[in-house]
Amino acid sequence: MPLNFEPIVLQRQTEYTTYFEQCPQKASDYSFANLWGWAQAYGLLWAWTDELVWIKQTIPQDYYWAPVGPWENIDWDVSFNHFLNRSEHTTIIRVPEQLIECWKKVLKEKTTVKETRGAWDYLYAVPELIELKGNRFHKKKNLLNQFKNKYEYHYLPFESALVDSALDMQNDWCTWRDCESSEMLSAENRAISRILGSWEKLEQLMGGAIFVKDEMVAYTIGERLDEQALVIHFEKGNPVFKGVYQAINQVFLEKAGKKYQIVNREQDLDDPGLRKAKLSYHPVSYIKKFQVTLV
Repeated sequence: MPLNFEPIVLQRQTEYTTYFEQCPQKASDYSFANLWGWAQAYGLLWAWTDELVWIKQTIPQDYYWAPVGPWENIDWDVSFNHFLNRSEHTTIIRVPEQLIECWKKVLKEKTTVKETRGAWDYLYAVPELIELKGNRFHKKKNLLNQFKNKYEYHYLPFESALVDSALDMQNDWCTWRDCESSEMLSAENRAISRILGSWEKLEQLMGGAIFVKDEMVAYTIGERLDEQALVIHFEKGNPVFKGVYQAINQVFLEKAGKKYQIVNREQDLDDPGLRKAKLSYHPVSYIKKFQVTLV
């Protein structure tokens, strides 16, 4: 039977989370807040079966994303043959490495699997990013200390009362970065606005903000992935305040992230500057992802 794809809705987030929790490897792409935030930019839809939630992207063209659910318990021959349109090429993107392992027995010779480096999630040890010990983190620690020593700041856990201030700061950030000239930054800005606008309804969100006097100078928005890991979706700072990014990164984890072992800081999208910045924090691992084409 064909999959019935429908718009992603807030009303099913709790149900979706029960499927996501069963994934052996939880990539940032598949958290509910990420799906909700980027649903309009990518034209995301979902389709439900008893065992899986399939995700489909329709903008700028049609792709499947990896299905969400208990991958290791699925009869993939049945799933592929019954639910996907096999009369033409079917491309599945953002496929985590552990799902590729599950698929190896059913992926045939005519199937192509291509590594997509720009989609890898960067994973960091939370204690390392809190402590910033040693020569590896010397520059980060120095910038952090410059910020803490220069400014009278205070940190607040993110809550609905901070949404308007964050949106105002985001508008300013987009002015500084000229979001209108970048399709990706414009799409990200809309995703941020959508997530912040739904703050009270999104169940797993967490975040924090740094103020200097009464001005919000940085904020971060994250989400719980499981008992061991959280993900940072957005992190924005006012560049006038030197060291502000190092400060929001470290202070948020120190205040809200100590119970987690791993922080997922998402992908670099093959952007050289972003890749350099993510590598500079010394990831301890990655969630590798692949593109699979079924023929």
